[in-house]
Amino acid sequence: MSKITTELLLERAVPRSTRLRKIETLNLSKLQLKTGDLDPRLFSRLRHLQKLDLSDNLLDKFPNSLTLPDLRVLNCNNNKLEDVTALKQFPLLEELTYENNVYLTLNDDYKVMFLLQNLRLLNGKDITKLANHVRRVNSRKLTSKVTAHWEKFFRDQLPEKYTAEQVKSIKKKFLKSVQTNVVYGPSSLSEFTRWRVKMIAEEFLAYSLGLELNSDTEPEEKTDENEEESTESPREAAEDVAQVGDFSSYISNVTVTPSKRKRNHSKSSPGNKRSKSQASTEEEAEDVSAEPLHFLQCHSKGNSREDFKTQLWSCVFEPVLDSGARKDPIVSSSRTVATCGGESVCLIDCETGTVLKKYKVATEEFFSVAWTTLTMVISDSRKKAHNILAAAGRRGIVKLIHVAADFCYGEIKAHKKPIATVCFSPTQETHLFTASYDKRIALWDIGIPDCDYNFKASQLLVLETASIPLRIALVPTCPEQYLLAGCEDGCFAWNIKLDKGQKSRPFEAIFQFPDDESMTTSHRVDGLAFLNDDVVVSKSSKPGCIYLWSWSRSFDAKGKGCQRTMSAVILAELEWSTTDMSYLTLSTCPAKEYVFCGDEKGSVWMYNLSSYTTAWGSAKGKRSERRISPTQILKWPELRVNGEQPPEILVNNVVADPAFTYLVVLTSVNITAIWKKS
Repeated sequence: MSKITTELLLERAVPRSTRLRKIETLNLSKLQLKTGDLDPRLFSRLRHLQKLDLSDNLLDKFPNSLTLPDLRVLNCNNNKLEDVTALKQFPLLEELTYENNVYLTLNDDYKVMFLLQNLRLLNGKDITKLANHVRRVNSRKLTSKVTAHWEKFFRDQLPEKYTAEQVKSIKKKFLKSVQTNVVYGPSSLSEFTRWRVKMIAEEFLAYSLGLELNSDTEPEEKTDENEEESTESPREAAEDVAQVGDFSSYISNVTVTPSKRKRNHSKSSPGNKRSKSQASTEEEAEDVSAEPLHFLQCHSKGNSREDFKTQLWSCVFEPVLDSGARKDPIVSSSRTVATCGGESVCLIDCETGTVLKKYKVATEEFFSVAWTTLTMVISDSRKKAHNILAAAGRRGIVKLIHVAADFCYGEIKAHKKPIATVCFSPTQETHLFTASYDKRIALWDIGIPDCDYNFKASQLLVLETASIPLRIALVPTCPEQYLLAGCEDGCFAWNIKLDKGQKSRPFEAIFQFPDDESMTTSHRVDGLAFLNDDVVVSKSSKPGCIYLWSWSRSFDAKGKGCQRTMSAVILAELEWSTTDMSYLTLSTCPAKEYVFCGDEKGSVWMYNLSSYTTAWGSAKGKRSERRISPTQILKWPELRVNGEQPPEILVNNVVADPAFTYLVVLTSVNITAIWKKS
């Protein structure tokens, strides 16, 4: 039953009234109202309402048909509004306030200025002059750019006599292209610009080609770009953003020829017969089909389309808030992925290829990103789960970004040297590990920000390493007790249990691996991940080899003392590229029992290990006698930019979502490739 009744409206009228149609001022603040409580049928009887106070409620949007034809003043402070476009139903609105709605940004201010032609005061400020600029100058400039984009790239694509299907196709391409490529004004307004560009483009097509306008009033996905770090409020931060140009672009003129490829180290001869392993691998390859969806160039320095030098390093899929993300890996991720490289961090929708958000620090080079989910107090002691993104790199500083609010709310000066990688604890959501070139791995409690984004971070632990840590992984069966790290000079393990008194700790064990005829601890480990609760996958400086080994059988938890040497119990070796190129890291998809690793030629090596893991899990599981060949190799497709192929392509990282629907490939040439499993 709705909280709002006729009796309540009459009682809340100022002054009290006996008839709904006589009410001119209405105070509905502090009633815990939600959007569903605003009944259009009841509100339609408030024909003469001029002032409405809805502050301090729980509204996330406005219904589209409240029918308040005479409304002049509206107060929506302290709600949870996510969109303002429905306010256009109040054309006579003169004064509007919606402060302390954490999801609204500067882009929403500009939207209401455009939509509400009579608006004079916004959040207590006179916006008359700015609103006139938005409605006239901004619109004129964007209309000119949209028209020029059509004339240059699309006009000649339509034949003199065209079918409805051809028009529909070119409309779709034009709307996507124009929103990506037409830019104007500061980057902090990129979402507003895209919104207006789409509107102008649809009007242009309707006028030029006689197409119907899209009457959909639902809000678009936000594609904001926050350019500078800030410790101010979200609105103050948005107002101080520096002016830049286009922040994302598709690679144009792409010719894609996906194919499967098997490595063959020896030249074939007419008398050679395929081995059983080769034959089975080719048969398995037919079971895996992935096709390229998008090639994006969204981390360019200075937003230059000519930048093919920026290295992309890390990507991780955003967890789904309502899925019990820490329990079920299959449903613990959305199709949104965070990527980092150069001076920026991007959020990308893998299905559409849209860059949803972008955060940039001009003096930074980001190396690593990680997600966590915090339960934050919004206001009036109300709590809600929010995804927080941590990003770190060359400056040794961790940036904490509240993605839904488009706001970098703080930073942790974690190290004096670059941070190679970061990861959150799967059991303690505020615990963040940072691995640095200062040869230390630090554990931080990042705290939980309050409704004003005040937070307190504290260092809980420092792990001393013998060399630079490159990759870190928490042991799945005991993530609060042991951490594993691949370093420049070996693979190490630490006891990280916090009930131990020692805050600064040396490593507890170093693992040795086969090296020709002997065992060695001295080798660079630049790839490290767990395939399941016990099987570790690591890549070393030894060319052409990825090891799979057992954590439980390698690590002696009962032994005493620190800095012990332990032999890794090898379960199998994966056949990989013979390159001696370092820092081409690997990843795993535990739910599907896959391992992925890119190479120096732009290819992705995929290993389906589901037929091996059961045997490895037994106490008597023996090492596979032969190297395991890849199930499939995704070869880098033919890709031309302005008629030319990009330079040599290294795959620095490749990551699949938990359900293995999407595969995101990060390269050394500022190209993010997204593949989809079909």
